Amino acid sequence: MTGGAEGFFITGTDTGVGKTVVSAVIIRALSMSGIKAGVMKPVETGCIQRDGGLIPADALFLREAAEIDDPIDLISPVRYVNPVAPMVAEKLENRKVDLDRILNAYKTLSRKYGFMVIEGIGGLMVPVTRRQFMDKSVPYFVSDLIKALNLQVIIAARPSLGTVNHTLLTVHHALGEGLKIAGIVLNNHDRPGDTVSERTNPAVLSELCGAPVIGPLPHMEHISLGNIDLIAAEFRDSISALTTRR
Repeated sequence: MTGGAEGFFITGTDTGVGKTVVSAVIIRALSMSGIKAGVMKPVETGCIQRDGGLIPADALFLREAAEIDDPIDLISPVRYVNPVAPMVAEKLENRKVDLDRILNAYKTLSRKYGFMVIEGIGGLMVPVTRRQFMDKSVPYFVSDLIKALNLQVIIAARPSLGTVNHTLLTVHHALGEGLKIAGIVLNNHDRPGDTVSERTNPAVLSELCGAPVIGPLPHMEHISLGNIDLIAAEFRDSISALTTRR
């Protein structure tokens, strides 16, 4: 288990729920409250191939949001081209996910920053790789990585119909794995919406999950740091309050 800095690991109820936006809002809100955060996207798939390298768009956006200049190889230590789960990508590209590289990068950054914001890939049950345990090869999931980093979890979720089930499943699995949930952030960045489920889901989730529910974050026509800052300012106090949960 990795010690060092405190921080949040941002996971999702599904892919495409806007974890990068949620992570950026949290980073900027913390900055507004006087907390300088280091950032990581330990594994990024779907990277762009350019000049013989792989460009991790999400990790670069997080680095920009955090206003830091750490090497991208620390912030995004493992990268793949194919937009699939890491365990699948490593087979397709014949290159194993290097867990030691991830943990060493985290140790380096956590020694520099007192607080870390880590964006995961997909949800808790996304398979990262396989590892040897005793005499067996067993899957290593995102939830295992969170335990190794010893961070609290923030769950990014949609506010729309179906999110109660998705979020409760994520919460129950997290608690079953011994993870600590700092809060849930509902994110409406990808489309405007004002359905009855979107109006009632925050209260329902707060009642059923036993964790603070923030949002929904408003829809953004264009994702930019300027728009991120407007949202971060609106939710600054509630996000900062999550840092006190243990």
